[in-house]
Amino acid sequence: MPRVFKPVDISKEEKESRKDYFDRHTPHVICENSAKEGEKFKVKVKVGDRYPHPDDHNHFISYVQLWNRETLLAETRFTSGAFGNKPANVEVDFYIIPGPANMNLTAMVLCTNHGLWQSEEKAVEIK
Repeated sequence: MPRVFKPVDISKEEKESRKDYFDRHTPHVICENSAKEGEKFKVKVKVGDRYPHPDDHNHFISYVQLWNRETLLAETRFTSGAFGNKPANVEVDFYIIPGPANMNLTAMVLCTNHGLWQSEEKAVEIK
C-alpha cells in the first residue's frame, strides 16, 4: 500500500518552510455544501493554490480521483505533456449524480515523483 500524504500530518513549522512543495501537490475538493438526490452535481478538484505543479516527462500529475468515503466515483488520467510541458495547477470538473445518502468527498492525486496525496474531506448534504 503506498503512503498517502496529507499536509495536516505535517508540523506547522515544516509546512511553512516547504509550503510550495505541499501546495503544488495538495488536492482541494470545491463544490456546494448540498446537492439534490438524482440531479447532476458539479465537483471541481484543483491541485494546489499558488504554486503550479511541473509537467515534465518524468514528473507530472498522473491521475486525479474523486471518492465518496471508500467508493471511487470518478477518475481522470494524464500523460506527461498534457499541460504543454509547462507547470500548471491541474483542475478537473467531475459531474456526478448523488444518491439518497449524504456524502463525504475526498480527492486523491498521484504525482509520479512524490506519490499519492489526499485532500481534506468535504461534507455534502443530500436533499
